[in-house]
Amino acid sequence: MNLKQLEAFVQVAQSGSFSKAAKQLYLTQPTVSAHISSLEKELDARLFVRNTKEVSLSEDGKTLYNYAKQIIDLEHKIEETFCADQQEEKQEITIAASTIPAQYLLPKILARFVEKYPEEQFRIIETDSSQVVEQIIKRSVDIGFTGTVLEKKHCKYIPFYRDELVVITPNTEKYRKIQEEEQDFRWLQNEALILREEGSGTRKEAAKQLRQLGIELDRLNIVASIGNQETIKKSVQNGIAISIISRLAAEEETNSGKLLSFPIPSKDGGRDLNVVYNRNFHLTHSAERFIKIVKEIYTKKK
Repeated sequence: MNLKQLEAFVQVAQSGSFSKAAKQLYLTQPTVSAHISSLEKELDARLFVRNTKEVSLSEDGKTLYNYAKQIIDLEHKIEETFCADQQEEKQEITIAASTIPAQYLLPKILARFVEKYPEEQFRIIETDSSQVVEQIIKRSVDIGFTGTVLEKKHCKYIPFYRDELVVITPNTEKYRKIQEEEQDFRWLQNEALILREEGSGTRKEAAKQLRQLGIELDRLNIVASIGNQETIKKSVQNGIAISIISRLAAEEETNSGKLLSFPIPSKDGGRDLNVVYNRNFHLTHSAERFIKIVKEIYTKKK
């Protein structure tokens, strides 16, 4: 028996749901189920009564809950006590973020975090998604924000925002006509294209989504790779080429009519932006608070 099992047990008991417990604990549902199953085997007891609609405590479960809740409450008191001892010290969270989360989502998160926890400090490193993940693996940062999932050991991803990619073009008669008449995205094959830099989550997702439409990225006329979003948008406005970027990044220019945008059809309905951390190391109390703020703001926004 261990704390993780008891935490899972208490959370399921309180929420009446394995899936809700998993979300609260930042775990997968199979992991929570495995914790409960292991606990039942160790205690040789059935802890929950399950039906198609809800999960409730058995008689043995009710007995265990009284003890388990006391243990979990004591764990929290220990954490609060040690955190209280350090209140005079400034806490710093180091965050690595790829371009889209850093520029368009983090400011709102940081504002809420500072409002709620004014004693804490943070340091932001803006880089591409691949470097975010590398820094998480090396433990150079506490938390990362990425525009794509890179399959690396020890990384735990929490999707928090649903984004989509769009093709952006100058607002000219040529592209207005394409917007009105063309249903097939193969017209891209006749255009000069600017892409984000190698290692960018946006570039990786663009390749994936275009492949779903039967278009291979390496067969397109890529004239430039640029890391800065503003440079890309200005280049498109000046007619140098078209590009593929996040809807978030293009929103202001498309709303004002400076650019046209063409949402890329995706069978996945877009892409997830993710919080990522190293699952092999316990998150600091400050990092846990930060992730909680992210979930409070964005869990219901897709």
